[in-house]
Amino acid sequence: MIDANETFDGTWPFRPRFTSASGFKQHYVDEGPRGAETILCLHGEPTWGYLYRKMIGPLSENYRVVVPDHMGFGKSETPQDRVYTLQTHVENLERFVEDLDLQDLTIVCQDWGGPIAGAFTARNPSRVSRLFMANTVLGYGGGKAAAGRTPWFEWIAKHEEAGTLNGILGELGSTILSVMKIIGFQNSAAVDDTWIRAYSAPFPDRESCIGGINFPLDVHYGRFLPFVFETMETGDIDALKAKPAILISGDKDYGIAQDHAISDFKGLFPDRRVIKVEGVGHFCQEDIPQQLVNFIQEFIADHPQGAS
Repeated sequence: MIDANETFDGTWPFRPRFTSASGFKQHYVDEGPRGAETILCLHGEPTWGYLYRKMIGPLSENYRVVVPDHMGFGKSETPQDRVYTLQTHVENLERFVEDLDLQDLTIVCQDWGGPIAGAFTARNPSRVSRLFMANTVLGYGGGKAAAGRTPWFEWIAKHEEAGTLNGILGELGSTILSVMKIIGFQNSAAVDDTWIRAYSAPFPDRESCIGGINFPLDVHYGRFLPFVFETMETGDIDALKAKPAILISGDKDYGIAQDHAISDFKGLFPDRRVIKVEGVGHFCQEDIPQQLVNFIQEFIADHPQGAS
């Protein structure tokens, strides 16, 4: 785990908070006025809340902004006796939200944050007001990529079949930039020693990389599918479809193909807005943070609570 008070040269100036509601020490930040509407920001692979560092300040001027680190990422604990699957991360989020008693959420989600948000919303529709999606899928719209697997999942398949994946992803402490480049990191100008240190810090050894290794394997082996099917049967997909939603989609995303993201989104929200952004990669929070802040503010203003 990263030291609780580490600020990475002031680039992460937020007060660290922790909860053990999900059975491990989970880190989160909670900024902005408590009486305001709540924005819940969910990261994916292989990042942590640091991904939202340039968005938390501007958004927290008018909203309560809550940013948790998933189990095995960021300043959260990496228990070795837990399974790292979509289902586990969703169940962790449910306990986290219940512990903080978060209501009327606008969920901002990217990468694995999307499938986590989709299942969470279908299972807990009364907690969610809006879904702001960026380079992600919820997983319930039937989307497909015309060209099949993306470069990221081709890379995962190649190394898993060769028996080398654990060795590479088990060294995220030194390979983080290379791995993010494969997924579609574009903003090389943002990379300096502090950036490298911040994204590498959660992964000092092989054991600490268990979360980063297992997220893509959940897709590679289809381990997430039974949980998705269960959620479709027992969750409220109609309530999910009724939520105000928007998708921001970068054309340089090598983790989730743009046609896959859009087709999955339109399968759920045929009349909702899609914004394509050129030159933007998978980690759009690194590429266009201020634009995303503007999009989020406009989206919330266009869909006041209680309206569809």
